[in-house]
Amino acid sequence: MKKSSAALVLITCALLIGCNKSQQINGSSMKTVNRSISQIKERLPLDQRIEFEVSFWTLRDEIKDNGQFMDAIDGKTPDQLIAAGKELFEKRKASGSKEYEKFANWEQMISQYSQERIDQNRKKTPDQRDNANPHRIDYKMHSM
Repeated sequence: MKKSSAALVLITCALLIGCNKSQQINGSSMKTVNRSISQIKERLPLDQRIEFEVSFWTLRDEIKDNGQFMDAIDGKTPDQLIAAGKELFEKRKASGSKEYEKFANWEQMISQYSQERIDQNRKKTPDQRDNANPHRIDYKMHSM
Protein backbone atom coordinates (compact mmCIF):
# COMPACT_ATOMS: atom_id res chain seq x y z
CA MET A 1 0.00 0.00 0.00
CA LYS A 2 2.84 2.38 0.84
CA LYS A 3 4.53 1.73 -2.49
CA SER A 4 1.39 2.35 -4.50
CA SER A 5 0.58 5.60 -2.65
CA ALA A 6 4.19 6.80 -3.12
CA ALA A 7 3.98 5.95 -6.83
CA LEU A 8 0.66 7.79 -7.06
CA VAL A 9 2.21 10.89 -5.47
CA LEU A 10 5.16 10.76 -7.86
CA ILE A 11 2.91 10.35 -10.90
CA THR A 12 0.72 13.23 -9.75
CA CYS A 13 3.76 15.47 -9.27
CA ALA A 14 5.10 14.52 -12.70
CA LEU A 15 1.75 15.34 -14.30
CA LEU A 16 1.56 18.68 -12.52
CA ILE A 17 5.06 19.59 -13.64
CA GLY A 18 4.35 18.44 -17.19
CA CYS A 19 1.12 20.42 -17.39
CA ASN A 20 2.69 23.62 -16.16
CA LYS A 21 1.31 26.72 -17.85
CA SER A 22 4.59 28.60 -17.64
CA GLN A 23 4.30 29.87 -21.20
CA GLN A 24 0.72 31.09 -20.77
CA ILE A 25 -0.52 34.34 -19.29
CA ASN A 26 -2.43 33.92 -16.05
CA GLY A 27 -5.32 36.37 -16.27
CA SER A 28 -6.94 35.66 -12.91
CA SER A 29 -5.88 39.08 -11.52
CA MET A 30 -3.78 42.04 -12.62
CA LYS A 31 -1.09 40.96 -10.18
CA THR A 32 -0.85 37.51 -11.76
CA VAL A 33 -0.98 39.04 -15.25
CA ASN A 34 2.01 41.23 -14.46
CA ARG A 35 3.88 38.38 -12.81
CA SER A 36 3.30 35.96 -15.68
CA ILE A 37 4.17 38.61 -18.28
CA SER A 38 7.49 39.26 -16.50
CA GLN A 39 8.31 35.56 -16.27
CA ILE A 40 7.42 34.88 -19.89
CA LYS A 41 9.38 37.90 -21.08
CA GLU A 42 12.51 36.69 -19.26
CA ARG A 43 12.32 33.33 -21.06
CA LEU A 44 11.76 34.73 -24.55
CA PRO A 45 14.60 35.15 -27.03
CA LEU A 46 15.73 38.76 -27.31
CA ASP A 47 14.28 39.23 -30.77
CA GLN A 48 10.80 38.25 -29.54
CA ARG A 49 10.75 40.34 -26.36
CA ILE A 50 10.04 43.65 -28.09
CA GLU A 51 7.23 42.10 -30.16
CA PHE A 52 5.77 40.60 -27.00
CA GLU A 53 5.94 43.89 -25.07
CA VAL A 54 4.53 45.96 -27.94
CA SER A 55 1.70 43.47 -28.41
CA PHE A 56 0.88 43.44 -24.71
CA TRP A 57 0.76 47.23 -24.43
CA THR A 58 -1.13 47.62 -27.72
CA LEU A 59 -3.82 45.27 -26.43
CA ARG A 60 -3.80 47.01 -23.05
CA ASP A 61 -4.30 50.34 -24.80
CA GLU A 62 -7.22 48.90 -26.79
CA ILE A 63 -8.98 47.25 -23.83
CA LYS A 64 -9.24 49.71 -20.93
CA ASP A 65 -11.42 47.63 -18.62
CA ASN A 66 -9.28 45.39 -16.39
CA GLY A 67 -11.77 42.52 -16.38
CA GLN A 68 -12.17 42.46 -20.15
CA PHE A 69 -8.42 42.77 -20.61
CA MET A 70 -7.69 39.88 -18.25
CA ASP A 71 -10.28 37.73 -20.04
CA ALA A 72 -8.81 38.64 -23.44
CA ILE A 73 -5.25 37.60 -22.57
CA ASP A 74 -5.87 34.77 -20.10
CA GLY A 75 -4.22 31.56 -21.28
CA LYS A 76 -2.54 33.15 -24.28
CA THR A 77 0.95 32.07 -25.26
CA PRO A 78 3.56 34.60 -26.44
CA ASP A 79 2.89 33.66 -30.07
CA GLN A 80 -0.86 34.12 -29.65
CA LEU A 81 -0.36 37.51 -27.96
CA ILE A 82 1.99 38.64 -30.73
CA ALA A 83 -0.52 37.52 -33.37
CA ALA A 84 -3.24 39.53 -31.60
CA GLY A 85 -0.91 42.54 -31.50
CA LYS A 86 -0.20 42.23 -35.23
CA GLU A 87 -3.89 41.95 -35.98
CA LEU A 88 -4.64 45.08 -33.94
CA PHE A 89 -1.77 46.91 -35.67
CA GLU A 90 -3.25 46.07 -39.09
CA LYS A 91 -6.72 47.14 -37.94
CA ARG A 92 -5.46 50.46 -36.63
CA LYS A 93 -3.28 51.09 -39.68
CA ALA A 94 -6.22 50.37 -42.01
CA SER A 95 -8.41 52.79 -40.05
CA GLY A 96 -5.84 55.55 -40.66
CA SER A 97 -4.44 55.90 -37.14
CA LYS A 98 -1.78 58.63 -37.19
CA GLU A 99 0.29 56.66 -34.69
CA TYR A 100 0.82 53.91 -37.27
CA GLU A 101 1.08 55.96 -40.47
CA LYS A 102 4.85 56.18 -40.24
CA PHE A 103 5.26 52.39 -40.34
CA ALA A 104 4.91 50.39 -43.54
CA ASN A 105 4.31 47.16 -41.63
CA TRP A 106 4.60 45.41 -38.26
CA GLU A 107 8.21 44.35 -38.84
CA GLN A 108 9.30 47.94 -39.51
CA MET A 109 7.62 49.14 -36.32
CA ILE A 110 9.27 46.39 -34.25
CA SER A 111 12.63 47.15 -35.88
CA GLN A 112 12.33 50.82 -34.96
CA TYR A 113 11.33 50.05 -31.38
CA SER A 114 14.22 47.59 -31.11
CA GLN A 115 16.64 50.26 -32.30
CA GLU A 116 15.21 52.74 -29.79
CA ARG A 117 15.71 50.17 -27.02
CA ILE A 118 19.33 49.66 -28.11
CA ASP A 119 19.91 53.41 -28.13
CA GLN A 120 18.41 53.72 -24.63
CA ASN A 121 20.72 51.06 -23.30
CA ARG A 122 23.87 52.64 -24.71
CA LYS A 123 26.04 54.48 -22.28
CA LYS A 124 24.97 58.06 -21.96
CA THR A 125 27.45 60.91 -21.70
CA PRO A 126 28.75 61.27 -18.16
CA ASP A 127 27.79 64.24 -16.05
CA GLN A 128 30.42 66.96 -16.44
CA ARG A 129 30.40 67.50 -12.68
CA ASP A 130 31.89 64.02 -12.35
CA ASN A 131 35.00 65.22 -14.18
CA ALA A 132 35.19 68.59 -12.40
CA ASN A 133 35.00 67.25 -8.84
CA PRO A 134 35.96 63.58 -8.87
CA HIS A 135 36.56 63.55 -5.13
CA ARG A 136 33.10 64.92 -4.24
CA ILE A 137 30.07 62.71 -4.39
CA ASP A 138 27.56 65.01 -2.67
CA TYR A 139 27.10 67.55 -5.49
CA LYS A 140 23.83 65.97 -6.52
CA MET A 141 22.41 66.53 -3.05
CA HIS A 142 22.99 70.30 -3.24
CA SER A 143 20.46 70.69 -6.02
CA MET A 144 17.70 69.24 -3.85
